[in-house]
Amino acid sequence: MNQTQFDPTVQPVPTSVVAQVDAADTTLSNPKRAVLSLGANLGNRLETLQGAIDALEDTPGVRVKAVSPVYETEPWGVEPGSQPSYFNAVIVLKTTLPPASLLERAHAVEEAFHRVRDERWGPRTIDVDIVAYADVVSDDPVLTLPHPRAHERAFVLAPWHDVEPEAQLSGRGPVAQLLDAVTRDGVAPRADLELRLPE
Repeated sequence: MNQTQFDPTVQPVPTSVVAQVDAADTTLSNPKRAVLSLGANLGNRLETLQGAIDALEDTPGVRVKAVSPVYETEPWGVEPGSQPSYFNAVIVLKTTLPPASLLERAHAVEEAFHRVRDERWGPRTIDVDIVAYADVVSDDPVLTLPHPRAHERAFVLAPWHDVEPEAQLSGRGPVAQLLDAVTRDGVAPRADLELRLPE
């Protein structure tokens, strides 16, 4: 094939190039494992969750490694029936971004899906929370790690346990034990729905 006619905008990226990028990704200054929780209760919830996963995968220095099953969850902290139910999922990713940059990217993804922050526990098109970042423990008010309420939320623990049964939440212990200690009321697996791992 004549290289002068090669137009990268119309050609699929060759598998060998993808492999090189992935290899570079793993050698970039020791990628860290991060766990993110996703939730949506407005609009096309499944489509929005998938869009957020794809947007995170498109971030330089981020590779999505695992996507949990979908759970349907009653809204937290509000009157029953006052909001639509949530679809929740957890993703595990490897990243070379520091926690603050990953948080910026999470907020950018929320903004891209028109997340509005006008009330606490209000309905939202998408919520992207960093649950854990490597073994980092930080009480920084901008980004507390691990997430300060993850250990009491079945809608985080159940999908996380599905993808990482042996996972530990720093300072709190095994996710399996934490899950046993909380109620699963209002948190139901949706076996009929599926999120894709980005290609």
